[in-house]
Amino acid sequence: MAETMAKRVSRLISGGFNALVDAVEDASPATVMEEAIREVDKAVDEVRAELGEVIAATHHTTNRLADETNKHTALGEKIEVAVREGRDDLAETAIAQQMDIEAQIPVLEASIEDGKTRQKELEQYVAALKGKRREMEEELSSFKASQNAPAATESGKASGSNVEGKVDRASNAFDRVVNRATGLPGSSGATDRKTAAELAELDELARKNKIAERLAAIKGSGK
Repeated sequence: MAETMAKRVSRLISGGFNALVDAVEDASPATVMEEAIREVDKAVDEVRAELGEVIAATHHTTNRLADETNKHTALGEKIEVAVREGRDDLAETAIAQQMDIEAQIPVLEASIEDGKTRQKELEQYVAALKGKRREMEEELSSFKASQNAPAATESGKASGSNVEGKVDRASNAFDRVVNRATGLPGSSGATDRKTAAELAELDELARKNKIAERLAAIKGSGK
C-alpha cells in the first residue's frame, strides 16, 4: 500500500497538463484541467484516509505499550513480595511473565516509530498535493484569462446544444487517460463539497500559520 500510494502521489506531482490535454480528444483544455484538479483532490482524500488509519493504529499501539510497561512494573513489585514470603514458585511465574513482556516491548516501540515515520510521510504527501493543486489552479486561471476573445455568436449557438455531450465525452476520456497515466480511478460521483471546502479552508489556515511562524523565526534570527 505504501509503495502504491507513493507512486501515485509522485506521478501526480511530476505530471503536467500538457500530456493530458494532448491525449484527451474532443475536449477543451479548461475541461481537462478542471478534471485533473479533481483527481488531485481525490488523491488528497485517499492520503488523508490512510493518515487517519495510521494515527489511530499508532495511538492504539502507544496505549498497548503503556499497559505492558505498567504490567511489567506491577509484576516487579509482586516478585519482591513473593521473594520476601519465600514463595520462589510465584516469583518465577511472575518473572516468566516479565520476560514475555520484555520480548514484546521492542516490537511495540518499533511499531510506534514506524507509525510516526509513516504519519510524517503522509503529511508530506498531503502538503505536496495541495501545493500541486494551487499550481494547477494558477495554470487554469492563466489559461482562462488568455481565452478572453469572445466567440462568434452563431458559433456559440451552434455549439450550445452540444456542450453537455462534449463535457461527458471529455470526462470519460479523461478518466481513461488518468487511469493509464497515474493509476488513479476515474471520477466516481459527487463528493461532499461542503466538507471538502471546510478541509481546504483548514489546510490553508494551517499553511498560513506555518508561513507566519517561519517568518517570525527568520526575523528573530536577525536575517
